[in-house]
Amino acid sequence: MTVAIDRATGRRRGDRAPRPGLGRRLRHGYQKHWYAYAMIAPVAVVLGVLVLYPLVYGLYLTLTDANSLNTARTIGVNHIDATYKFIGLGNYQDILFGPTSYDRFWSHFIWTIVWTALCVALHYTIGLALALLLDQKLRGRTFYRLILILPWAVPTFVTVFGWRFMLADGGIINAALHALHLPEPSWLEDTFWQRFAAIMVNTWCGVPFMMVSLLGGLQSIDGTLYEAAEMDGASAWQRFRYVTLPGLRSVSSTVVLLGIIWTFNQFAVIFLLFGTTAPDAQILVTWAYYLGFGQQPRDFAQSAAYGILLLAILIVFTSFYRRWLNRNEQQLAI
Repeated sequence: MTVAIDRATGRRRGDRAPRPGLGRRLRHGYQKHWYAYAMIAPVAVVLGVLVLYPLVYGLYLTLTDANSLNTARTIGVNHIDATYKFIGLGNYQDILFGPTSYDRFWSHFIWTIVWTALCVALHYTIGLALALLLDQKLRGRTFYRLILILPWAVPTFVTVFGWRFMLADGGIINAALHALHLPEPSWLEDTFWQRFAAIMVNTWCGVPFMMVSLLGGLQSIDGTLYEAAEMDGASAWQRFRYVTLPGLRSVSSTVVLLGIIWTFNQFAVIFLLFGTTAPDAQILVTWAYYLGFGQQPRDFAQSAAYGILLLAILIVFTSFYRRWLNRNEQQLAI
């Protein structure tokens, strides 16, 4: 057996050339894709300024005892230098395991989980029911779609302020209950009714998005599947269970994940309904705002630590959720 050798390089024919260094690969990639880099550069700069820098700075603040009394500030012509200190993981230890950890974190965490689960369940259930209704051949279907999408089209602050006026003691809801000789709840004062009102308003705001998304998924299901099921004698419930729900699996998994993330961080509804006057109805994101901007002194370090914990919770949940979906898809494919 003979091996041909290149006399000029000393390499055997068929051997791979050595991989170029990192600098050479980067230079080659830039020369080849410089136009793509030029197009994404403005977006990368904006994201770095608006997302990456605040995230890194917020992470740094969580390792300090920064508040409104020891940070750098200017009063008139006088500049006061920062005096806050580095304390490591002390903020996280105090939030999670400190003497007031239940009142300051765990009670709000439990309520946030309940709030998210109930809201997303209502969004999906009501949205799917309305999508199934609008998928039928109805007279005036376009008009119904327009009416049902209005709560999503109207700005959130307008919708929430409208509900706040209606839920007030002298609002139209309590007036109607009084006319019917029914109890008039303290929607904006009592803890239970505050939470009930928050879920109700958020459901009103979130159902249209779920409805539109699921309606698009319904229209993408092949109609011949329903015809085949009818020929096999399947009932309406069986067609829904074995044709509609599997056909909506990809859409449902995406909108449910988005709904969980948006609801978990739903700042506008809680804050516009109650401001900082309902501590027991605050979810984690609004409680973090209260710590950083709604009290004196403002606790910037603990507020930032809440933000990092929120981010970590969502990252962990999203990874497990996607892994669970992939495992289910693999089982269905077998």
